[in-house]
Amino acid sequence: MTKINRINELLGIDDSYKAPARLMEILYDKPERERLFKAFLDEFNYDVTYDWFREYFEDEHADRKKKKQDFTPQSINELITQLAGTDDYNGLHYEPCAGTGGMTITAWNRDRMKHSPFDYKPSWYVYHCEELSDRALPFLLFNTLIRGMNAIIVHCDALSRKAYGAFFVQNDYDDHLKFSSLNVLPYTEQVAKELGVTWAEQRYKPLIETPGIPAHVLNPTPRGEVSEFTKAVYAIRKITENGR
Repeated sequence: MTKINRINELLGIDDSYKAPARLMEILYDKPERERLFKAFLDEFNYDVTYDWFREYFEDEHADRKKKKQDFTPQSINELITQLAGTDDYNGLHYEPCAGTGGMTITAWNRDRMKHSPFDYKPSWYVYHCEELSDRALPFLLFNTLIRGMNAIIVHCDALSRKAYGAFFVQNDYDDHLKFSSLNVLPYTEQVAKELGVTWAEQRYKPLIETPGIPAHVLNPTPRGEVSEFTKAVYAIRKITENGR
């Protein structure tokens, strides 16, 4: 079975053109969404370092004629994210024309690998992505949700700033082993002003999954803080290495 057919099977569809609408439908149903996440993790051997949909979307859904959609090679993703992730990087990643999220995934992987897995907090980084294609957007949301990111996803034209909806993806538990929640931002003038957009259409029905303000937002852990446990692990490792 080809990878395209396998993805279609996981989504419960018989033709790839149905994937964006079906995936968006699943994303609005949290229990079903998280069951799908687990199935995809099994399918791709829990390797979350790259965009699983790159070839699938490029072959089946990319609009090269009208929207000039093409995918940035992974080697370029790696180069750009390394250049952007300098010492003065403040933890905010901005990407217009994000597609299905390949470069954002590369940036996220770079960010999390800077820290011990015992210390890393998803709240230390926020990924702001903008995408015009309504066919790419469900895949972009999927990719940020399954990886437990904190992200702002805006369905808009990055040049004209006409927007059709905006989402706040939040890791409610600030735990990199948890999936994120999906929230549709309200179609208000205040939200439009904050995002620098104008509402062209109210395309998405309301959805709020995050229950109030999470504790880690009220009492944040300073970015890059190293826990006492990690310090002890490295101290033991140093003693072991010196004893050889």
